[in-house]
Amino acid sequence: MDVKTVCLGMLTEGEASGYDLKKAFESSFGHCFAAGYGSIYPALASLAESGCVSCEEIAQDGKPDRKVYRITDKGWEILLEELDNPAPSHKVRSEFLAQMAFAHLMTPEQVQEVLNSRIEDADRNLRFIDEFESSGDCEWPVGVRFTLGFGRAMLHAMKAYVEENRHMFTSSDRQTRKAVAR
Repeated sequence: MDVKTVCLGMLTEGEASGYDLKKAFESSFGHCFAAGYGSIYPALASLAESGCVSCEEIAQDGKPDRKVYRITDKGWEILLEELDNPAPSHKVRSEFLAQMAFAHLMTPEQVQEVLNSRIEDADRNLRFIDEFESSGDCEWPVGVRFTLGFGRAMLHAMKAYVEENRHMFTSSDRQTRKAVAR
């Protein structure tokens, strides 16, 4: 699933600007699908060009026009075709894991700082999910509840794994940067 498809899905809840969609990505998908303005606005432009969304420009005093997007019938068709995938991939892109693959090149202090940061980030994201869930005035759709629960479970599991295995980087058989560099 790409950014365009997720934008179409979010637009089924109602019209939105690129800014609104960015906020929705952060709150609903932040733990599993990163998208910034650099991918959202090009996706919206492509969707508008292909007729999957309509765009209305609303004038604002002292600011650029606000572009508000709505999903069209064609957009609904495309979205439903994309959702008819029984085996979507589950990709994880983690700068944390990439960095930890090279932990043997870091000092023990650097490694522990990275691990502490990961735990703090997990706690922050868990609080964010809790706040998001409690902020709703309406019942969230089952898919949103599932996604938030999945994110919560992954964050708890990741935090527990880091806490239970951080000792691996303090053992006496740890290679040092100097030994590896030679």
